[in-house]
Amino acid sequence: MKRTLIWIGALVVGAVLGLLGLGWLNDAMNFVATVYTRLFQLLAVPTIVLAVITTFATFGSKGSGRIFGRTLTYTLLTTFAASAVGALLYVLIAPGNLDLANLSLGETVETPAAQGDLEGVSYYSHIVSIIPNNIVRPFLEGNVLSLLLLAFAIGIGLSKLPDSENKAVVTKGLLGLQELLFLLIRGLIWALPLGIVAFSAQLSAQVSAGVVADSIGKYVLVVLGGNVVQFFVVLPLFLLARGLNPLHVLGKMMPAVLMALFTKSSAATLPVTMETAEERLGVSKKIARFVLPICTTINMNGCAAFILVTSLFVMQNGGTPLTWSTILLWIIISVVSAVGNAGVPMGCYFLTLSLMSGIGAPITVLGIILPIYTIIDMVETAENVWSDSCVAAMIDKDL
Repeated sequence: MKRTLIWIGALVVGAVLGLLGLGWLNDAMNFVATVYTRLFQLLAVPTIVLAVITTFATFGSKGSGRIFGRTLTYTLLTTFAASAVGALLYVLIAPGNLDLANLSLGETVETPAAQGDLEGVSYYSHIVSIIPNNIVRPFLEGNVLSLLLLAFAIGIGLSKLPDSENKAVVTKGLLGLQELLFLLIRGLIWALPLGIVAFSAQLSAQVSAGVVADSIGKYVLVVLGGNVVQFFVVLPLFLLARGLNPLHVLGKMMPAVLMALFTKSSAATLPVTMETAEERLGVSKKIARFVLPICTTINMNGCAAFILVTSLFVMQNGGTPLTWSTILLWIIISVVSAVGNAGVPMGCYFLTLSLMSGIGAPITVLGIILPIYTIIDMVETAENVWSDSCVAAMIDKDL
């Protein structure tokens, strides 16, 4: 709560500074915004790649019994549903474009993929370009889709390796690198209020309020609206399909959902989620203590919706035509990315940033979204914990 208030204060201070109209101050804020954008890009790709590898690598150690199979099935179904709801609302509400021509927030990354006319690229060639023929090239080119494919393959491969000293060494090395990157990210987040001041100042100085209110307002409406529909409609329908009363389940799990809302961390809420599921909802200890830690790791309904909607919004502002086939492709990408997005602070934001950098989309837009991300993060975390609770309740009923 303290951090949220600080971020809101930074947003207000930045807006006031931007309205002063001082040239030297605007230049200074632009410099700070550019530095933060570059630092986010620096940490985003390796962090997400390591997160995907380590997440999928743990699949082998979780066992392959009926409980894990049902956990994975319900996770994929609910996550896909969340992403699909976000896509549908995006098409219906149709957020407008920002005036990027007059916006100098941070910097826009240009890659060969972005410089060409995307309408002239066939889906066949696009898919082929994702499949790497050199393990080093995706890192050098910043091709995030290829890196995600590599991370997925390496993670699954590690999960299938028999337990041995060599496997343990590789896994511990990857986890050690991940912890190091988490430390760097925590340092960046600690200093983030300064970045928010810079982004907010540039925004208020360079973009007309009417354009921002219409475009960003509709974007926020899509993101939060998708979370609300998933929370109150889609997940209850899953429960009803399994013969469970949604009001009863939500009433019993409310302490965990409320804690997730204010802590913005499903991992920090996990002890409360487990205790609430066992003591209040009556889920068996065997189910709760096996399913809920896995769900906290891979069941990211809110994250999938955020990645999908934000990616569409950024690509649209970069001039990419949003056909139904493009939206379907990004639904799949958002689901796989969200499942592999375990334990990363501000992981949804970092992953979306790295995805957009990899295709040359205008990541300037993500600088505008950053100041309001903390509110979105609160709602998404509450939805994630509610989804975890639903999965545990359904599996308990099934088995």
